[in-house]
Amino acid sequence: RFRTSGLYISALPPLLVGGAVGILSAIMGVGGGFIMVPAMIYILGMPTKVVIGTSLFQIIFVTAFTTLMHAISSHSVDMVLALLLIFGGVLGAQVGARIGVRLKAEQLRILLAVLVLAVSVKIGLELVIRPGELYGISVNLD
Repeated sequence: RFRTSGLYISALPPLLVGGAVGILSAIMGVGGGFIMVPAMIYILGMPTKVVIGTSLFQIIFVTAFTTLMHAISSHSVDMVLALLLIFGGVLGAQVGARIGVRLKAEQLRILLAVLVLAVSVKIGLELVIRPGELYGISVNLD
């Protein structure tokens, strides 16, 4: 029984959804919330307002562990860029939290759907449209 979300389900579905999201986050670098939020709404049946906080809380641990694994195994973490993104993300989260409180659950789902569709269209176009330069290497001799 999950009191805050009002669910009375087995622990197995959340474990399976979390495992799938963790695998996709580690393999593709996608934000866990991008997949986790729709999964919690439509697969687990959670209320949208509870999904947001729950998703953000679980992402803390998944992304921290994934980042640590990438840093150790492939040395592929740009710390300066990461710090700038963290700073921007913290500021954006403050604004987003204030806006999110004022929106209805349906409006939040519409925003998520628009975001998912926009990203899907962009990725689809990049698969079809040929770039200006297939292989470009530039050397700065300054």
